[in-house]
Amino acid sequence: MVAAMRPAARVSLAGLYALTPDMADTGLLAARAAAAIDGGAAALQYRNKSAAPALRREQARVLRELCAARGVPIIVNDDVELAAAVAADGVHLGRDDAGIAAARARLGPDVMIGVSCYDSLERAAAAVRSGANYIAFGSFFPSAVKPQALRAAPSLLSAAKARWRVAVVAIGGITAARAGPLIAAGADAVAVISAVFEARDVRAAAREFAACFDLQTALHDRGTRR
Repeated sequence: MVAAMRPAARVSLAGLYALTPDMADTGLLAARAAAAIDGGAAALQYRNKSAAPALRREQARVLRELCAARGVPIIVNDDVELAAAVAADGVHLGRDDAGIAAARARLGPDVMIGVSCYDSLERAAAAVRSGANYIAFGSFFPSAVKPQALRAAPSLLSAAKARWRVAVVAIGGITAARAGPLIAAGADAVAVISAVFEARDVRAAAREFAACFDLQTALHDRGTRR
């Protein structure tokens, strides 16, 4: 039962961060989420902007159980109360969502809190001061999900890694072909919706992203041995 679950100890976000699309079919959503995890997604965010509250709660519950069974953290987008209701491992907050202090008070010390920082190091600094566990920048590329999103430069990732020890996430129009330079610039994780969930083979698409992190790790290790 979800009520008996408790969030896992706070984890550092790294790798493919798969964000769910708006999807009314809970069974299909769960199947695609499972395929993404099986392909190498290190974390899943439940994000559904169009569903009614009852469906959101049901989908979040199903995905929470799925992620718990596979040992992958689940993070709820925007909704602190929904994150609390399903004992999610974290919540992601945007500009118009609850503040970090209120979310921490509601969810407890071990829940991961991520914050959208768009193209702003100043917003990131405020988030880190307030106790965010990860900071997300983007959009780095044109995005069909958020076509009007502010555009961010890869240099933000490098600057953030140099200043703070929290995880740094890149988001926005990222494909496997585009992920490498962002990871090299400092992204600990890449948040992806379309390039994973709209792929004909979700598992294979996730595997491509996971391989990008494996390659970057290999290149880093090779460089340190020289």
